[in-house]
Amino acid sequence: MAELATIARPYAEALFKASGANLSSTAAWVEALGVIAQDEQLLQIAANPKVSADQVFELISSVMSAPLSVQAQNFLRAVIENGRLSTLPEIAVQFRALMNAQGGSSDAVVYSAFPMDAAALSDVAVMLEKRFGRKLNVGVELQADLIGGVRVVVGDEVLDMSVKARLEQMKMALTA
Repeated sequence: MAELATIARPYAEALFKASGANLSSTAAWVEALGVIAQDEQLLQIAANPKVSADQVFELISSVMSAPLSVQAQNFLRAVIENGRLSTLPEIAVQFRALMNAQGGSSDAVVYSAFPMDAAALSDVAVMLEKRFGRKLNVGVELQADLIGGVRVVVGDEVLDMSVKARLEQMKMALTA
């Protein structure tokens, strides 16, 4: 949704500039806020005209696992007061993209049919960094329907080395 991205961009850029050397800690709390802001009930409460901005702020603060820093509190208050609570997930995504661009890295998601231990993930990360030619922040998600192998998504690039993909290729070759 381009409109949401357009609204979120100035917030993400301002937060990125204000974070300075605290990028990783800022990324942690902005991503946590983004996850919380995806809750439909919270968005309904925030949209209720009988609920004040302070009440919404207190509700979100109480849900956070750790107390918010002064910077986080100010940012959250600005987002709530401007009626942009629903953009927090997109702000988190754009903040992460800015952080990756500065560090010359990208986020990679490895979808695996089975859990991967740290050593296997490290080996996969090294191979993927060579393949994509850049530093990657690798995360793993289980996806049992792959049957075996892995499927990797880096930005808009996909590398599918799963059994499911190979079976689909064989099916296409046999039916063509």
